[in-house]
Amino acid sequence: MFKNHPKGLIPAALANMGERFGYYIMNAVLLLFLVSKFGLSDGTAGLIYSVFYFGIYVLSLVGGIIADRTQNYNKTIQWGLIIMSLGYVCLSIPLFSEDLNTGSDWWSILIFTCVALVMIAFGNGLFKGNLQAIVGKMYDEFEAEAAKEGPEALKIAQDKRDSGFQIFYVFINIGGLIAPFVAPFLRQWWLNKHFFNYNSDMASLAHQYLADGQLTQKFQETMQLAVQEGYNFTDYVTFSQDYITVFNTGIHYSFIASVAAMLISLCVFLATKHIFPQPAKKEATQVVEYTKEEREAMATEIKQRMAALFAVLGIAIFFWLSFHQNGQSLSVFARDFIVTDNIAPEIWQALNPFFVIVLTPIVMWLFGTLARNGKAISTPRKIAIGMAIAGCAYLFLMIISIMNNYPSGTEFRAMDAEQMATAGLAKSGPWVLIVTYLFLTIAELFISPLGLSFVSKVAPRHMVGLCQGLWLGATAIGNLFIWVGPVMYNAWPIQYCWAVFLGVCLVSMSVMLGMVKWLEKVAV
Repeated sequence: MFKNHPKGLIPAALANMGERFGYYIMNAVLLLFLVSKFGLSDGTAGLIYSVFYFGIYVLSLVGGIIADRTQNYNKTIQWGLIIMSLGYVCLSIPLFSEDLNTGSDWWSILIFTCVALVMIAFGNGLFKGNLQAIVGKMYDEFEAEAAKEGPEALKIAQDKRDSGFQIFYVFINIGGLIAPFVAPFLRQWWLNKHFFNYNSDMASLAHQYLADGQLTQKFQETMQLAVQEGYNFTDYVTFSQDYITVFNTGIHYSFIASVAAMLISLCVFLATKHIFPQPAKKEATQVVEYTKEEREAMATEIKQRMAALFAVLGIAIFFWLSFHQNGQSLSVFARDFIVTDNIAPEIWQALNPFFVIVLTPIVMWLFGTLARNGKAISTPRKIAIGMAIAGCAYLFLMIISIMNNYPSGTEFRAMDAEQMATAGLAKSGPWVLIVTYLFLTIAELFISPLGLSFVSKVAPRHMVGLCQGLWLGATAIGNLFIWVGPVMYNAWPIQYCWAVFLGVCLVSMSVMLGMVKWLEKVAV
């Protein structure tokens, strides 16, 4: 699996793994953290989350431009890690307003939190696309060396590019597998120290009580589950304030682990950066004169390559709109409709990186076997298949929701135990999330690492960083609209929410299949 790849692949993947570990700690809890700390609605928190996710990826375009113009990828990546570290430091500070729902202090702390998110997004923009561009450049040089040995060696080297990006992707997900456990573990530790139990509903109910003073039966039922023996109860207002503060302080402390991960990633990168491609030094000495005809031919080829790139970027927008519901509608679905007495909703996001790690060798073996038997599947066709598999995830959720007659998330959360029993409603078992994430992960393996590989194939050599930034920019556009998931989820019976994402996947698959032959020709 790791043989016959550029020697810089593993160090680059390790540097990325540390950064992804820190990032996924924050990503796993962000939406639910904004709801539990500030009392925001799912829709408002989802909008902040979407804008943040948009910023992460659109700023990768800026980072790519900076690296291409300065031809200093290493320095750009270093600054990205430093700025991200500072953002996580800000998030780790447990600041709370006197009035947990409103007031100038509340607004100041929310703005401070958003500024920290902007710092993380900007740092990520400097880091993410440029490290991927370096990996692409490794394979450019790897293939150039193989070309000296003959056409057969070149073909073998070219076939390594897709698997190389899949290996790189596995390391990303090793960090992502561990990260979702960190925040729930620290939060539970802090809750126990203050004689509280974790309950996914209690923080929102506490905010609601502080806002309107209405003591509902569900609040009282949930409070009995959230309090341990030893807690000194005085009144409901104090209890609500205590629970919200303690619940979220534990999450703040988890961001310290993100800071540590960033610093480890920085150390790995600094220790190994000398083996990465240095385009400024290599390209500065290359001065080539071209005829008018050669320049026109080159311009035509660049136009074709960029057209193919933008076609795939359009499909990527809709994939990420659907896939990144893991931090939006799928997170609140886990909170509301899945039995999570023993497992916090955030932890379910670890299923995705777990499946990536387990399934990547199988997918690589499958692709390799088909290639050896003369039945290789092109990268564009793999992306189309991935969209179909993503659609299967939402078809499955739609069927489950119809069978259980689930209402909207808002209606379901308002029901107490007696009302749910009367309506014949019950939460689903964890197996529903396991199957959903299995489908989504297989789809991801057909699209995300191979999309990066496709970009590195078609990108003009002087625009590698920019083109990787464009891939991430397309991801940004998809992420900008992921907030529609929680909005639909809370407004309609949730089967309709899943039906919308099923339709998005099927339309994208159909469009991609219509472009396959053209894309295969351009990517040769």
